[in-house]
Amino acid sequence: MTDLDPISRKFQKELNAGTTALVLLALLARKGEALYGYEIAKQLAQVDPELALGKQGALYPVLRSLADDGLLESWVEPSVAGPPRRYYRITPAGRRALGDWAHLWRRTRRLVEDIVEEGTSEGRTP
Repeated sequence: MTDLDPISRKFQKELNAGTTALVLLALLARKGEALYGYEIAKQLAQVDPELALGKQGALYPVLRSLADDGLLESWVEPSVAGPPRRYYRITPAGRRALGDWAHLWRRTRRLVEDIVEEGTSEGRTP
């Protein structure tokens, strides 16, 4: 994202903000185990370092919000090296929300793709 112009960086940041909760639920569901914040950030960076949903610190408010809503459970465990770690695991309610949100995401993605494709193909000759 570093080579994007300022307007495109802003747009990418807005896209990330709108999809972070869905991505976090999906990642925790796929892993099937509790992860702490830094592990979650590392997992996201492995998928795409440039689009890893912004700064690691931006993930924590979303994780807290998901936990407050009952979609994740969280607890703190002492760490052998360093400060205690807060772990997160998806709940049954989180799995239901993930299914609903994934459906909404697919519908939204199709709408956006249809409109963007139509808009970018105007004026082109087949």
